[in-house]
Amino acid sequence: MKELKDTQNERDTRQISIDRVGVRDVRYPIIVSDKENRTQSTVATLALMVDLPEEYKGTHMSRFVEALHEHRRYLDVHSAVRLPSSLLRKLPAQRARVEIEFPFFRLKKAPVSGMEGMMDYDVRFEIDSIRNQPGTFTLTIKVPVTTLCPCSKAMSDKGAHNQRGIVTYSVRFSGAAVWIEDLIDLVEECASCQVYSLLKRPDEKYVTDKAYDNPVFVEDLVRNVALATERYNAFSWYRVEAENFESIHNHNAYACIERTIR
Repeated sequence: MKELKDTQNERDTRQISIDRVGVRDVRYPIIVSDKENRTQSTVATLALMVDLPEEYKGTHMSRFVEALHEHRRYLDVHSAVRLPSSLLRKLPAQRARVEIEFPFFRLKKAPVSGMEGMMDYDVRFEIDSIRNQPGTFTLTIKVPVTTLCPCSKAMSDKGAHNQRGIVTYSVRFSGAAVWIEDLIDLVEECASCQVYSLLKRPDEKYVTDKAYDNPVFVEDLVRNVALATERYNAFSWYRVEAENFESIHNHNAYACIERTIR
């Protein structure tokens, strides 16, 4: 059989290295454990990337998929964290990065009626590895919340405007990892009120009154999450972003805090 030409291994003479090259928008099953020692099966979207030295014309795209399929039927959190190291074993690179996004589901009870509904939260893993050095793992969650405007409450005689917002909360751990549910709880407790998937009339009154009693700007919200994060004593770095989908403006309100703790 005639030997097939390996074009990727040809030498490139432009003397320009590439920071990241690989595959994106790969969907793959993943199994995630929750705090109650249960597992849920969901579908992740992945990006797998490495750097490319200047002398190489291209990378071997098939090896990214090979590394992923070594896990056979599904990924779990532990095998996902090992993916960058697998890429570095297969490719002539110094750095590897894997991004994994998936919906995390949680059964949540309405505050008064106790009716149960399923809430979904977007979760993202970012795992970076450098050959022969410790890697970094960043966990990001997106948590929907309710915020009520303090300014509107202070000025108005008959109520105050509120809106749904999204808190994007990213952390790196200084020790043992913290459960996804604990991070969700931390964020939700910092808002005017939580968001629920199912509410009966007594529940609607409860969330309306609770939000009115706990007005927060986006500035208040990110500061509340920052304080709660630093009290937790489990993180080396965090970033919290809050974005309100304003109900009386044709724009969104936004705030962000990013800190290295230790």
